[in-house]
Amino acid sequence: SEMIRLALLSAILASASAFAPMSGLPSLARSAKPAMSVKMQGSDMSASVPFLKRPVNLDGSLAGDVGFDPLGFSDVFDLRVLREAELKHGRFAMLAVLGFIVQEFYTFPFFPKMAPVDAHDYFVTQGGGSQIIFWISFVELFSVVALFETIQGKREAGDYAFDPLNLATDEVTLARYREAEIKHARLAMIAIGGFIHQFWVTKQTVFEQLGDFKSLA
Repeated sequence: SEMIRLALLSAILASASAFAPMSGLPSLARSAKPAMSVKMQGSDMSASVPFLKRPVNLDGSLAGDVGFDPLGFSDVFDLRVLREAELKHGRFAMLAVLGFIVQEFYTFPFFPKMAPVDAHDYFVTQGGGSQIIFWISFVELFSVVALFETIQGKREAGDYAFDPLNLATDEVTLARYREAEIKHARLAMIAIGGFIHQFWVTKQTVFEQLGDFKSLA
């Protein structure tokens, strides 16, 4: 019984020390091996969420991989399919952000002037939504073929050999642009959601709110 109590007490103290700052335990800090701890943390823990384990399939081989997958999608779905979907949505989001902002300043003469969110609702009632669905479905036919090629290992996810300005002159430059694209794509997906919800709540467009901020309080 005494041994059990001592074992329980040791376990509690060990658990508590895991959450205590190392500066408060100088002797333990000196006896530990910091190099090994950093190495283990770098390989086993997520770089983006340090208190979570790094997903097994996120090994850093993809551009922009920072070990972020708290819901574990990479354990269930093919990583190439997920990257294809991420790039596709990100590219559409980057176009959407640009269109959202430009429409605040310029509208074609044959279209009525209105806020971007209101324009969406207006053109859906005018039949624009059906046209968008039709053309997106047409594009998806080609993307499905490309996706099968990706799964078969014949192409990189999201690579349509589209580089009209010949920016990717070598492998190093290509890797840098891939990293930049995925970062901008992720930011754009967050941004377009923020733009739309901001308008729903404040009834102000992006630059309108920058010039005349309205508090929600």
